[in-house]
Amino acid sequence: MTPIGDFIKLIPKVELHVHLEGTLEPELKFLLAERNNLELPYASVEEMRAAYDFDDLSSFLIQYYEGMSVLVTEEDFYDLAMAYFERVAAQNVIYVEMFFDPQAHTVRGIELRTVMSGIRRAQQDSEKSFGIRSQLIMCFLRDMSVESAAETLEQAREFRDCILGVGLDSDENSNPPIKFQQIFADARSQGYRLTMHCDVDQENSVTHIWQCLNDIGVDRIDHGVNSLEDDKLVEEIRRRELGLTVCPISNAHVSDGTKASAIKAMLEKELLVTVNSDDPAYFPGYMTENLTRVQEEVGLTKNEISQLVQNSVKASWLNGDERAKYLQQIKAFTDAN
Repeated sequence: MTPIGDFIKLIPKVELHVHLEGTLEPELKFLLAERNNLELPYASVEEMRAAYDFDDLSSFLIQYYEGMSVLVTEEDFYDLAMAYFERVAAQNVIYVEMFFDPQAHTVRGIELRTVMSGIRRAQQDSEKSFGIRSQLIMCFLRDMSVESAAETLEQAREFRDCILGVGLDSDENSNPPIKFQQIFADARSQGYRLTMHCDVDQENSVTHIWQCLNDIGVDRIDHGVNSLEDDKLVEEIRRRELGLTVCPISNAHVSDGTKASAIKAMLEKELLVTVNSDDPAYFPGYMTENLTRVQEEVGLTKNEISQLVQNSVKASWLNGDERAKYLQQIKAFTDAN
């Protein structure tokens, strides 16, 4: 039988919660800064990594947005995306629904066309080179205005066939889901799928998740661990078969731990819980490392690991035939190992 560590490394994986800008590794950040004649406030990669000492969401976001300053040209966005695809290809990731943050670039004077051209070219090349299929989710920054989100949604019309859904991320403090109710209704009317971040252990977390369900009508919830605090909420999430995209290693950096026990509890409650990497360049760990961390903390079995990966397929926005293909691939691996 395959050892559990090798099982995790080799099983075909699907990722539903990764921020493209959050995959910007320090080495690439220095390379892009040099290419664009920009100075970084760090003398070395080691110094930069040492600065990644986050203890809450706000301290992380400061570093996260600072890092984006090196992304200027189409080639920068291409290199960023290709570096991610190459890294996760080695972990047998086969399908990704990936977040990106247009406003973080357009406010710096970078045209959305520049962002999209680089990412789309990388998506096409990665599918040819690595066999990784990917789709994009455009996130609105919740600490910016509703008007800015509306402008971004309008700008995205040109790229409607390249963007699968819309999401909501950044600082949740004083920025509840309901703030963006009309924008998400507009996005729904344009055919986008909907998801929203409900970050871990934030103020009014349970209330915000209920807003996502009742006021926004989301198709998925990002993070959402605090749903376990409300039995009625758990039942409603299960009834709607909503996916929950949990990110263990990032949880450990911004809350009191990985929430591995919560992931185990969600499995036991038959929720569609998934494991993902979030911002793996800042919270060190891609898919394999995140699954391994949970397994080590709560003793997941091979069948439970397989279930988490299958949940990712079921919670994805793939069509039925595509889901069936990936589920069969995961099942065949599990049965053989």
